[in-house]
Amino acid sequence: MTLKKNDIVNLTITSATAEGSGVGRTDDGIAVFVQGSAIGDELKVRILKVKKTYAFGKIEEILVPSKARITPDCENFMKCGGCTWRHISYEEECKIKQQRVEDAVTRIGGLDNVVFKPIISSDNITRYRNKAQYPVGLDRDGNVVTGFYSFHSHRIINCTDCILQPEIFARVIEITKDFIAKTNTEIYDETTGKGRLRHIYIRIGEVSGELMVCYVVNANGLKQEDLLVKMLKSELPQLKSVIINSNREKTNVVLGRKNRTIYGSDHITDTLCGLQFKISPFSFWQINRKQAEKLYGKAKEYANLKSDEILLDLYCGTGTIGLTMADSCKQLIGAEIVEDAVKDANENAKANGIENARFICGDASDAAFQLEKEGLKPDCVILDPPRKGCGEELVKTISRMSPSRVVYVSCDPATLARDLKFFTENGYTPKEITPCDMFSGTSHVESVTLLTKVQE
Repeated sequence: MTLKKNDIVNLTITSATAEGSGVGRTDDGIAVFVQGSAIGDELKVRILKVKKTYAFGKIEEILVPSKARITPDCENFMKCGGCTWRHISYEEECKIKQQRVEDAVTRIGGLDNVVFKPIISSDNITRYRNKAQYPVGLDRDGNVVTGFYSFHSHRIINCTDCILQPEIFARVIEITKDFIAKTNTEIYDETTGKGRLRHIYIRIGEVSGELMVCYVVNANGLKQEDLLVKMLKSELPQLKSVIINSNREKTNVVLGRKNRTIYGSDHITDTLCGLQFKISPFSFWQINRKQAEKLYGKAKEYANLKSDEILLDLYCGTGTIGLTMADSCKQLIGAEIVEDAVKDANENAKANGIENARFICGDASDAAFQLEKEGLKPDCVILDPPRKGCGEELVKTISRMSPSRVVYVSCDPATLARDLKFFTENGYTPKEITPCDMFSGTSHVESVTLLTKVQE
């Protein structure tokens, strides 16, 4: 039987993709990807699109629900592009994420002697985010909408209170909408590039309680900014900072380059692993602080530093991960391409009385190459790259430095697997990998890997 669009087929879902679709096979062995399904579901599925070796379908009827299936706790689930796993138990979500890391490393990396430790699960699976970026737009009737983009689109799904965000964020949105109505603030239109208010960007210090509200505008500012500050201050006693960020570019990048503080400080502060850090709109800061402490704790365990050793922290950002280990080594050297982040890293070291750290500005590969030329011989290298991973050249540079240990913090299992393969080709053995769930409900999964140098 040739599968075609609008066919109805019965499927049992046996696996799940990284993007959250369940996968079942027809009698002919064709894989069908079904969004919103759960492993163990027995379904009646309508075929939406057919490719040569696979197809896409949608659920027509749940014949027998998976034991892992639960009722979603968000009315915007399957509309908003934020969450993937609100229809299955948290235990099942962790199983999928664990399997995703293991499959990537064994299949893409071709590595079969690695020890996989159980995933570090989260104690809080709601209200765990300390940062949110809300696009602002108008619906077809001209009403102001704020929320999150629909999956693979720039259509805003109106959301007044996301259960991943602190409840205070919803209050900021309500106050801002009142301000928009009172002042007739023009809303930015992505299509025409006209209008003023583009995004509402909010951060909160989980320990300090300090609140930052940043408005991204297609101009130098907003009309009646004094009124806006007055409205926010009157209802938000923990307000520490209100900032205007100017972004006149026709781009998907949220923040522009220029900030102007209209109330309070240009930053907030928070605590991570016992250290205090400054957080500005541009600062990298772990969105789930409590899980970050668990992740960093595992990385520190793998680093196993001694008091006479040198630690090199590549992709160091504002220095968070390296500074939490500085008390265990002789010297910490961090490298980061973002100049403002390097400035913050140096200030964070000073604020915490850490005197054995220095940070340099540069691309990780260039910085590692420069340090290699200086004759630096780190005992341990920490890697925390963006989603694209490290790449072969950086791996080769690190291997020439010959550290005895490399600790790789990854946010993408596929690029991790690729890079681990490069490391094995350059004299390093991945010993142990621990996945970590930093973003419950979503498809993302982090992991920490310990690599050791092969003794010649």
